[in-house]
Formats: sequence, structure tokens, C-alpha cells
Amino acid sequence: MLPLLPHAFAGLPEEFYTRQIWEGFEHPFIAFENFSLKQELGIQDIDGEDLLKIFNGTEILQPLKPLSMIYSGHQFGQYVEQLGDGRGLLLGQIDSIDGAIDLHLKGAGKTPYSRFGDGRAVLRSVIREYVCGEAMHALSIPSSRALMIVGSNEMVIREKSESAAMLARTAKTHIRFGSFEYFHYNNQPENVKALADFCIDQYPAYFTKTPKAYEDFFQVVVERTASMIAQWQACGFNHGVMNTDNMSILGETFDYGPYGFMEDYDPSYVCNHSDLQGRYAYKNQPYIGLWNCSALGHALSSLISEESQGEILQSYEVTFQHTLAELYRKKLGLEQKQSEDAILIQGLLDIMESEKLDYTNTFRNLTQALSREATPELNSDIAKSWIASFQDRHEKEVLSQEKTVTLMNQVNPKFILRNYMAQEAIDAAEDSKFSKLETLITVLTQPFQELEEYNHFANKSPAWAQHLEISCSS
Repeated sequence: MLPLLPHAFAGLPEEFYTRQIWEGFEHPFIAFENFSLKQELGIQDIDGEDLLKIFNGTEILQPLKPLSMIYSGHQFGQYVEQLGDGRGLLLGQIDSIDGAIDLHLKGAGKTPYSRFGDGRAVLRSVIREYVCGEAMHALSIPSSRALMIVGSNEMVIREKSESAAMLARTAKTHIRFGSFEYFHYNNQPENVKALADFCIDQYPAYFTKTPKAYEDFFQVVVERTASMIAQWQACGFNHGVMNTDNMSILGETFDYGPYGFMEDYDPSYVCNHSDLQGRYAYKNQPYIGLWNCSALGHALSSLISEESQGEILQSYEVTFQHTLAELYRKKLGLEQKQSEDAILIQGLLDIMESEKLDYTNTFRNLTQALSREATPELNSDIAKSWIASFQDRHEKEVLSQEKTVTLMNQVNPKFILRNYMAQEAIDAAEDSKFSKLETLITVLTQPFQELEEYNHFANKSPAWAQHLEISCSS
């Protein structure tokens, strides 16, 4: 059987959650199963149908103490007093070979925090979350991942009538910045402390008990957040809804909604058509990450002085800039740090912006420029001048060209999740055909491989998909 543990979160006072039994489907089926994740968790021998019974609530395992978590948060900069798991349940933890991993069920029905919603997720949204979690993991970006998509023949109304579904999701934690904000703004400093103590005890791989345990806790959260967002920027990922209730304290990407991988390089890229002001545009993500960390710091003000908060927050910019610079050097095949690297990197970004070049393909094809060749993208006069500077810079490196090409191809993906790919898989799945989803997962989990039979997935989006709009509705 599934090696489940009751979640330690259930040991906190009941102000932190509501115990909840979920609403299964009358006729559930396995829409998709993550065999790779099962292998990594050491549960590959557990039959999918047995997992389906657990996730649908048909078979309630005794150790489970399912609960819906309460939290609040800043949404588009405005504080919302109460949010919480409106359609999700924290089922427990999987006792895996890598330690305890949260098991969460999205789309499990109404909770006290549903706010007039039906508590369901739709097939469209869970497919988008599933595929992005796998894509991010393959890119080595910390992320939640899903074990299974549970399908149904039940219909729910969003902009239109859609198939309801559930997503069995795993993550290192489901504690958010907003979890602390809820108790701070409700004048419950004792619960802010209780939650901080819980995190420090529960996640010893990240936090330690020291005389300045709370300052150290905040420091880790700030640095992990900065590092995560640097990774987003380096691969052109736009989250779309960076509310504080969507920010993990362990720097994992989760709560996927209207995300998008940028195609033509545009710093002002906005993937969420509901974000009319562009608050969460690609170029703003680093600032918003700092803003969110500041909001968390304020929620911890009963534990950490304002002076200490300020000092810790200064490390955000340092961590972000250092991480992003190192990532860009690797993308350019540069092993040694040189003073002119920043100018070289910015020069390439400027060319991509002015000439509307595909972000992913431009980096992937840079290996051709090592021989002073124009790439399919960099063929203008100004681009050829940059290539000359790029080659001159590589003459200061010690690695062979062959080794450099290998290293560049290990960090510059050939394949990213373009919105039209997800949409085609969704359209087929809504017609009960899941082969396109299977193919998409095959490609996205091998982003750095050539996979010549799937070369068309590396092309820019077709004309019909150039301006696909994605909303928060799910």
C-alpha cells in the first residue's frame, strides 16, 4: 500500500486548518499517471487503480487526516483577508526514499474557504499544471509535481461547460507566505511563532535551530525565493500570478495558473490576460519576488526586528543577480568570470528584443556561433558584430570547443512548453484522447536532447497560437 503518513501540519492548533473529507467522482478514471515520479518516490509497485481509489476517496486510508489549510495573501498588491484551500486538501505525506513529501489533492470539492466556488478543478487546468510541473523539473527548477490526473464525466461551468478533474500533487511543502500573513493580520502573534517553529522543526534540511532561528529562517526563504526567480528568468518562464499566497517558503514553483514560457524575447511579456496593468510581467518578476519577501518579513515582525528584516532583504538582490549572472554565463558557455560578461549578455538580450528573436532557440543555436557562423536567428549586421565579440570572449576560455558545445546543450533547452502544445493536448484530452499528452510529456521531460523525431516541437508557435490568452479561471 501507499506509504502514507498523517501530515505533521495536523498537529498544529485547529486555527490553522479545517478537517475535511473530499468529494470523489461517481465514475472516476485515470486520465494520466506519472510513472517517473512514482519511481522517484519509491512507490512504482503500487497499482494505478489502487491509487485512484485513494485519490477519489473510495478507499480512505486510516493514517490520513485530510485538511484544508487556511491562509490569506496579497493578490495583485491588495491584501485579501481570508483565502485558504478552496478546492484542495492536504491529504498527508508520502514516506518516500527522499523523506516525507506532501500529498495534496486539487479539485476535491467544497471547503469552508471555497468563497462561493464549487471546489472543483477542470481537466484543462490540471493538464496545464501537470505538464508544467514536469517541464520545470526537467529544467532543474524546483517545482511541485503531480502523481495522477483523475478524470470524470462530471461537468462544471467556467467560461463554458468543462470536464471536472482532480490532480494528485506532491511538493516539499504547501506552506505559503500567505500562511504567515493570515495570523499576523489577525493579530495572532502566537500562531505566527507556532508556524515558524513548525517550519524550522519540519524542514531541518533547510532551517536550523539557532539563537537567531527566526532571522535564519527568513534568510533562507529570501535566498531560495531569489534563486528560484533567477531560474525563471533564465529560462523565460512567466508565472503570471505571483500573489503572496502562491509563494512557497521553500522556493518551489507551484500553483500554476496562467503561466507561459516566453517565445519572442520581450521583457514586458505578460502571460495572464487578467493582469491588465502588467504587475506580473516577466521583467517585473524579480521585483515582485522582493516585494513578496518584504510582505513576509512584515508578517514576521513579531519575531524579527525591522532592522534585521532590512538587512536580510538586502541579500535578495545579491542572490538574484549572482544566480542569474551565473546561469547566463553557462548559457553562453562561459566557465570563467570576466568583467565584460555582463555587457556581452545584455548585448545579446538587446538584439533579441529589437529583432524579436525566439528566446529559447536563440540560446540553443549559439553553439553555431562558436565558429563565427551566423545562426538562424543572429544574421543581421549588429548580430554578426556580437558574434565576433562572443568568439573573442571564448578565446579566453580553456575548454575545447567540443566540450563547450556539450555544456551549452546541457543548459540551453531545445524544447520548452509553448502554450499551443498544452492547448493541443488539452483539446485532444477533452475528446478522451490522451496520446498527445503522452507525447508532450515525453518531449518536455527531455528538453536538452535532440529528439529529431520531435523537431517540430522546437519550432515557434504556429500563427493561430501566437496570441493565445490564458486566464486564472480553472
